[in-house]
Amino acid sequence: MAGNQFNNKFSGVNEEQLPIASNKLHGWKHFAGLYAGEHVAATEFVIGATFVALGAATKDILLGLLIGNLLAMCSWWLLTAPIAVETRLSLYNYLNKIAGNSMTKLYNWANVAIFSVISAAMITVSSTAVRFLFNIPAQLNWYPSSFWFVLIVIAMGSIVVLVAMYGFSTVADFSKICAPWLFVIFIAGSFNLFPGLSFHVLGDTTITNWSDFIAIGDSSIWTGFTGSGEKGIGLLEVIGFAWAANSITHFGLIDMAIFRFAKRKRYGLLSGVGMFFGHYIAWISAGIMGAGAAVLLKTTITSLDPGDVAYHALGLTGFVIIIIAGWTTANANLYRAGLAAQSIFVNHSREKTTAVVGVVTVIIACFPFVFSQMLPLLTYAGLLVVPVGGIVFAEHVLFPKIGLTRYWAKYQNISRSVPAIGSWALALIFGFGLNALDVMSFYYLFIPTWMFTIVTYTLLAKKYGADRNYSEEIAAEALEQQQIVEFQDAQAIHDQDFVVDTSVVSKVLNAVSVISLLIIAGFACQVMFFSSSMEIYRINKSQFETYCFIFTIAYFGSAYTSLRRQKKLNA
Repeated sequence: MAGNQFNNKFSGVNEEQLPIASNKLHGWKHFAGLYAGEHVAATEFVIGATFVALGAATKDILLGLLIGNLLAMCSWWLLTAPIAVETRLSLYNYLNKIAGNSMTKLYNWANVAIFSVISAAMITVSSTAVRFLFNIPAQLNWYPSSFWFVLIVIAMGSIVVLVAMYGFSTVADFSKICAPWLFVIFIAGSFNLFPGLSFHVLGDTTITNWSDFIAIGDSSIWTGFTGSGEKGIGLLEVIGFAWAANSITHFGLIDMAIFRFAKRKRYGLLSGVGMFFGHYIAWISAGIMGAGAAVLLKTTITSLDPGDVAYHALGLTGFVIIIIAGWTTANANLYRAGLAAQSIFVNHSREKTTAVVGVVTVIIACFPFVFSQMLPLLTYAGLLVVPVGGIVFAEHVLFPKIGLTRYWAKYQNISRSVPAIGSWALALIFGFGLNALDVMSFYYLFIPTWMFTIVTYTLLAKKYGADRNYSEEIAAEALEQQQIVEFQDAQAIHDQDFVVDTSVVSKVLNAVSVISLLIIAGFACQVMFFSSSMEIYRINKSQFETYCFIFTIAYFGSAYTSLRRQKKLNA
């Protein structure tokens, strides 16, 4: 009888609105792969080269990115993962629970804007590879200077929109197999150009010690000065950006949607896989590739776009990495934007809202400023949504410690939370006000803004009734959560266990994938460590570019076939 009652109560509720069931939790390998896939992407070409253009110094890059990415990893570990694991809710559902529909809609509008711009930047980056094939000039202004480039953006963007509308699950699966290849390719690309840089600085294609590397970095990569001769950004700015680059997902708590599936809170540390493979090694490698391409072409890095850099670092594989990495990142973010839009316009399907958002995104993508200004765009995006993370942190972590009640707005049946909306508005005025006054580096603005929001929301929540006695409502909430667990346990009986494909064919396919990556790495090492002269370097570089392309095709062919076999087995 009770089971039927639970079934009637929760069966009509969208699964996304309930806490994640225990049988749907994932182990550590899932999160390591997911963060590696998401944070080794096309943006790394842009950001890595931008550090060079901004005039960072070599030691500041090596140390600053290390510290900044450690701080980012700890933010996921200590802020995002604990709240996600304790509640098993996404940020959207938690926010709706504590702030009502009005606040959630405002937040979704912000996400539509942010994810559309990020998706647009990735479409533009992918288009730089295609424009290279058709000999269209690099787009270095904030506006498009070529009609043909606009046509390429529209063509590339249309594919992204259609996939985000109808085929995103396949792309999401495909992006997982991209991570190992992307990691190898970023390092290989830097290896392929480094001997040329070494010869340009030292007059020798090989380096013998760490001092040689620092000398090459100081002279031709991270010189400490911008292209115009001005002193560049320093250690604190490098640390600040590495920490702030993903503030939207850790301090802003958007990645609660990911870590609600984690079995343990410490899985937040696995974000470090993405940070150190993507935001450390890949950014450094991209800087080397950008500087190497500039030396090869006898120009400056600011005169190159990602298509130029990728082609001269990797040959034909450069087109592959730019297009694939750009598409997979663009699709993921456009899908998020479509979901956020659909939650605003609930009477329309996700496909329709994604299509409308996609049209706007493609228009934005025609303007190259969206990728050339990625650093400030990501930082300001974080500043926009970090206050929401502060509100949730205050409610979930702080309130029980100071005698206030979690979910008090839900208990009062409030659909428009004045404390939440007011705190967010005041925090934006505070944060952007600090930026206008130039009080501190804008890379760090998210920290005082987050703290300001916590204090403001706590004071306003107490004024509006968070300190009242809600013992009856708390008991009812606990009972409902227990009923949800029982309902989900009953539903789990019908779920099938995941079957791992152990067939000989799949084992061979997986072996081909691994061997392909090892061969690519081997040819890259040959260029880096066995090019004793410029003549040998040119031969080795040409060989690498040929075999890199061949074994890239072998890798994706075997890995994707294995993936399809695994999915078919569990269909």
